[in-house]
Amino acid sequence: MKVYSIEEIIRDVRIVLDLDKSNNSLILIHDTDALSINDIITSKITDAVKRIHITAPAYLLDGGHNLSNSVHWKDGVGSELQSSPGTGWIQLPEDFMRLICFSMSDWSTIVYNAISTDDPLYKKQSSRFKGIKGNPQKPVCIIAVYPTGRVLEFYSCKNNNATVTMGVYMPYPKIDMYGSIEICERCYTAVIYTIAMLVSITLGENEKGNYFNELAKSSLI
Repeated sequence: MKVYSIEEIIRDVRIVLDLDKSNNSLILIHDTDALSINDIITSKITDAVKRIHITAPAYLLDGGHNLSNSVHWKDGVGSELQSSPGTGWIQLPEDFMRLICFSMSDWSTIVYNAISTDDPLYKKQSSRFKGIKGNPQKPVCIIAVYPTGRVLEFYSCKNNNATVTMGVYMPYPKIDMYGSIEICERCYTAVIYTIAMLVSITLGENEKGNYFNELAKSSLI
């Protein structure tokens, strides 16, 4: 991921909107509120980044933040004699938005997408039969809610000695104290078009907004 300044983003959006950089006049919105175009652009940045980072294909998500490697086993730490060993979970950070990749040390593949607890596949994870629930050859990850917050359940490992070898997630976007924000570099163009779309719709230019929306989608191919 790359850090972009708000000033840089405003500049690029203004170019896309074909606005004179020296023109920062007030624009009437809904005939009541007067805001500068820069303020409108700034107000749409986090929403646009969130939209793109959620919908972008995994191969465009260059970077992310590391998940915890602290594993909680459902059937006792370190035991290989339990009836269903190898099933566990890790605590997710508060800013978790999307899983990028996750793998345990005895898995033969990497999980790139986590399902929710209302997915029909989730019920199969409680099966006694190894061939039905997730296993090291075909693992399954689920986002669940515990009293401690959101967790990533994984099904499953050969035993409770496995460790996390890969865990990366995409956080909710936020503008930091320095006036910057993290954006996946290969998603930047789509983010700019999405901001332009949101600004256009705010100004009542829906047709123009639809045009920028289509540009954003094509940028993610």
